[in-house]
Amino acid sequence: MKKLIPLEDHIVVKPLNQETTTKSGIILPESKEKPSKWEVVAVGAWKILENGTRAPIDVKVGDIVYFAKYSIDELEVEEDWKKETYLVMKQSYIMAKEG
Repeated sequence: MKKLIPLEDHIVVKPLNQETTTKSGIILPESKEKPSKWEVVAVGAWKILENGTRAPIDVKVGDIVYFAKYSIDELEVEEDWKKETYLVMKQSYIMAKEG
């Protein structure tokens, strides 16, 4: 990945490949919806609070996260002569992460 450096409490994620076949062999149709699982690829340096301290971020690079569908901005970055899509969002938009 090109060096995308999110600021403050922003997070950069990339989509994970979604299964297209169930365990029993049923082929799932392609969906126009965004994938629900995303991997964190970059994390900001935490938001600066009014008292000058930084609020911690609850996710780290490599975490798998789920978030509110309409709360993000999409970036296209060219890597090795192909375009990769990433999303940038505030930490507060993440609803859950896999443990």
